[in-house]
Amino acid sequence: MMPAKLQNTHIKIGEINTLRVERDTDFGLFLIAQDFHEVLLPNVYVMEDEMPLGALIDVFVYTDSEDRPVATTKMPYAKLGEYGYFTVVDYKSYGAFVNWGLPKDLFVPLSQQKEYFNIGKKYILRICLDEQTGRLYGTQKIGKYFNRDMKGLYPNKEMEVLVIAKTPLGYKVVADSQYEGMLFDSEIFEEVKIGDRKKAYIKMVRKDYKLDLSLQPIGKKAKVDEAQQKILQLLKEQGGQLPFTYKSDAEEIQKVFGLSKKNFKRTLTALIENKQIILHEKFIVLDNLSGIL
Repeated sequence: MMPAKLQNTHIKIGEINTLRVERDTDFGLFLIAQDFHEVLLPNVYVMEDEMPLGALIDVFVYTDSEDRPVATTKMPYAKLGEYGYFTVVDYKSYGAFVNWGLPKDLFVPLSQQKEYFNIGKKYILRICLDEQTGRLYGTQKIGKYFNRDMKGLYPNKEMEVLVIAKTPLGYKVVADSQYEGMLFDSEIFEEVKIGDRKKAYIKMVRKDYKLDLSLQPIGKKAKVDEAQQKILQLLKEQGGQLPFTYKSDAEEIQKVFGLSKKNFKRTLTALIENKQIILHEKFIVLDNLSGIL
């Protein structure tokens, strides 16, 4: 049984709110929190059959062009305190506007840009709230927001990461919208690009308040065992292709991979099922490179 919804005690800008339908007007429905503050849900979002008076509904609350709180049933690409990869749609002398999935574009003040933004280009931003005005805005200056309290973090803890930058060692990420982390090139066996969201697992909690992360679970929980990792690494080193299949000679398999033919075939099957490699008649190929070979 699904737990009953709980009405918000007060309306929170930049977050999903559970509010009660209080009254119907020509402009839309007015929704109310427990503290009796109201917010308008415009007619464009009203579904009469699902929103009778007294019903509890989930909405996202932000501010309109006149800085008044307004509700929507549409969800943005990122909420308050979260990070996203946003496209610039307009630029003014005082700042830029990016598409974040809602009718009103998100403002990025000039003071919150580390570089001049270009229309059509995408940037990693954090959603922030101006406490004085109640306005949401985006910032590219994300370093000061990383959490340095590492309590509760441990090896193999699963996290959601957003890839934010390429470095000589790999990819910098934001983990669970809180922590700065790194995925190292030597342990990446799939396509990764800036803006990707992926599941990752903590390898090490570092003394500099950063996380070393892996896209595969560590140790006994690992989905990709040592044999799989060895095949993937050799594929990567050889340009994504190796002349081996289920029918390959057992001695050659042992010489190259250090595996029996039985284990090699079992490993290939697992990699194919995980969509990490593709098996051709005379060779295997990394899945993300198959289209160009």
